Amino acid sequence: MKISVLGAGGMLGHDVTLAATNEGHEVHGYGHSEVDITDPDQVGRRLRLDRPDAVINCAAWTDVDGAEDEPEGAMAVNGTGAGVVAEAAAAVDAKVLYVSSDYVFDGSKTTPYLETDQTGPISSYGTSKLAGEVATMNANRRCFVVRSSWLFGINGSNFVDTMIRLGSTQKQVLVVSDQIGCPTYTWHLAYGLVRLLDSDAYGIHHMAGGGSCSWYDFAREIFRLSEMEVTTLSATTEMFNAKAPRPAWSVLESAAEHAITLPDWQEGLAAYLEQRRSREEASA
Repeated sequence: MKISVLGAGGMLGHDVTLAATNEGHEVHGYGHSEVDITDPDQVGRRLRLDRPDAVINCAAWTDVDGAEDEPEGAMAVNGTGAGVVAEAAAAVDAKVLYVSSDYVFDGSKTTPYLETDQTGPISSYGTSKLAGEVATMNANRRCFVVRSSWLFGINGSNFVDTMIRLGSTQKQVLVVSDQIGCPTYTWHLAYGLVRLLDSDAYGIHHMAGGGSCSWYDFAREIFRLSEMEVTTLSATTEMFNAKAPRPAWSVLESAAEHAITLPDWQEGLAAYLEQRRSREEASA
């Protein structure tokens, strides 16, 4: 299959490009400087030249708090831009995959969110991602919308790196314990996305690391596996006074008949830390 990856310079896009290549597909990856998804002419021209069978849209505004200050900017990329990509893909008879977020939910459930559950974002970021889902589905009938959560990977800043950095200089770290979700290793997610793209199971899919935990639990496991002697202190969301509200519960599960499941988040974390060590050794 011939695949065009937009947002290929980002954390997930980087891994998706490698995973699709490893699976034997012909892949063309473009970062923001090469293809700006908010520019319909640029996107259309690129896809007409590539003539892909499928387009994976990993381009995204990922700054959750920043979206509260610049909701129009977040919407332009995550919402309107997603529609631009889906429409341009449809024009060249290509299927499209849009990567969405657990933040399209309000977090009021206490059982895992399924694809059929009512959305209700509580932040500008979540609102923009939901708009991207709708725009994608309206513009291209051959579309996949994949909701994932709490991403971490080798090609971008993430929670794991932040904890290791803080733990290397501090004896104690304060971490939120009242937000529950599914940490997801982008390398595992990337292969799941490529597998899904090989199917015709169009529509909404939940695909995240198996199991669930709080940010506090996640941090404790990071320090344990990294053999760092750091005391993890529990905090409430309110104590951090973040600009954007976050869902208290955003655990994702799939009710799809042939759901693609990912390894548990602990397995993803262990694999990521090993990948991180290998990269550090190679650059030493």
